[in-house]
Amino acid sequence: MIILRMLQDFWLKSRDNFSLQNTSAFVIVFLFAFGFPSFSPSSLLYAQEKPFVVVLDAGHGGFDSGNRGSGYIEKDIALKIVLKIGAELEKIPNIKVIYTRKTDIFIELIQRATIANIADADLFISVHCDAFTKPTAYGAGTFVLGLHANERNFQVAQKENAVIFLEDEYEKNYDGFDPNDPESVISLLLMQETYLDQSIKAANSIQRSFVTNLKRKDRTVKQAGFIVLKYTYMPSVLVETGFLTNPNEGAYLNSSKGQTQMASTIAKAIKNYIRDVKANVEDEVVTALESPNPPQKQDLIFKVQIAAGKKKLDVQPYNFKGLKSVSREEAQGLYRYYYEATPDHERAQSLLKEAQSKGYKNAFIVAFLNGNKITMSEALRLIN
Repeated sequence: MIILRMLQDFWLKSRDNFSLQNTSAFVIVFLFAFGFPSFSPSSLLYAQEKPFVVVLDAGHGGFDSGNRGSGYIEKDIALKIVLKIGAELEKIPNIKVIYTRKTDIFIELIQRATIANIADADLFISVHCDAFTKPTAYGAGTFVLGLHANERNFQVAQKENAVIFLEDEYEKNYDGFDPNDPESVISLLLMQETYLDQSIKAANSIQRSFVTNLKRKDRTVKQAGFIVLKYTYMPSVLVETGFLTNPNEGAYLNSSKGQTQMASTIAKAIKNYIRDVKANVEDEVVTALESPNPPQKQDLIFKVQIAAGKKKLDVQPYNFKGLKSVSREEAQGLYRYYYEATPDHERAQSLLKEAQSKGYKNAFIVAFLNGNKITMSEALRLIN
């Protein structure tokens, strides 16, 4: 299976389900209005020359101070580290850095994601400082969006998600998401799962950099339900640089030396991730051009994913607001529910609108080739 990852984000924005925020839908409207570019060796090369856009997000800000463990202020430390990361990356040709904030101002979580989406970013990094009830907890950790594997991961996400209570109309903006309900995270998974593999690769690069370059405790890459990661339509990672509630680690993170070392380590990891992405694209382009048996359009099927959850439901209309022809797929303890199946992409878009009209506002189209899930970038390549 051939995956042209560098074009993945662009193609995936063709989905017709970004109704949550009109500003986030701007790029999608543009694509539908002007069409999709054709695949050719020259267009692939052009895509590779596009600057790699990194959005750096300093957590909290303004009247949201974040945690104040040991008397230190999370929002200030996160901002200083982010500005130093950006300064490192801006030295490199063909990397474009965008900040969600460069000063001490409050930015809603949905606005942070929208900034990244409008920029058509290739990577989103949100920087924070952790806190815990025990002052002995220490070490830097990285998170990607996913189900809470344990209570501790839920607590970390709960702490970062609680900022929505400071926002106006948060219930409307986040579709009634409740940071205090562990099951609410299931609703966050639908969109970001498309980018999960790349998010994990970016997070692993950062985590390895912490351990290798700074000899930090390896807290490993974890999954949890962070709102800010859900609404970004690109690989996204949340970094907890350390525990302010640990007096020694708090002092380190509050120091110029600590902030510089953390920033340099994260910047180095981002550069390694970008290098690996570009290397993979070059290999895959060659493979695509040389493949003697490319996949055929007739083997392609589209389905509309309407829900995902831990509960196994009978695929009957009464469980899915009257929708018929619903199928179920189980993987790693999570059940995914799909509406209909069609080889026609336009038909799939009509089915998507039908599902959304029934109340499944976060539904989206998924492509399968010979029974295996593929990215929409691959699927659209086959039909264009």
